[in-house]
Amino acid sequence: MRLANVERGGRFADRLLYAVIRRFSGLRAPDVLRTLRYREPRFGRPYSAHMQAVMRGPSEWSVGERELFAAFVSRVNDCPF
Repeated sequence: MRLANVERGGRFADRLLYAVIRRFSGLRAPDVLRTLRYREPRFGRPYSAHMQAVMRGPSEWSVGERELFAAFVSRVNDCPF
C-alpha cells in the first residue's frame, strides 16, 4: 500500500520534479526519491544525513566496498536501486 502523497508528491515542487523526470527519462521517479521527498524535514534530510555518514564516514571498508555491499543487498531484495 502506498500513500497517495508519496506517490504523486505532496508539494508542487515534488510533482514538478516527478514530471520532469518522467518527461526526460520516460520513467517514473524512483521510489527511493519519492520516499526521501515525503516530509523531507522530518524524514528525508535526517535519513540522507545518516546514510551519508554511514556510506562516506570513517570505516575499515572503502567507499567502493560499502557501495558494493549496498548493491548486493539491493539485488538480493529485488530492488532495482
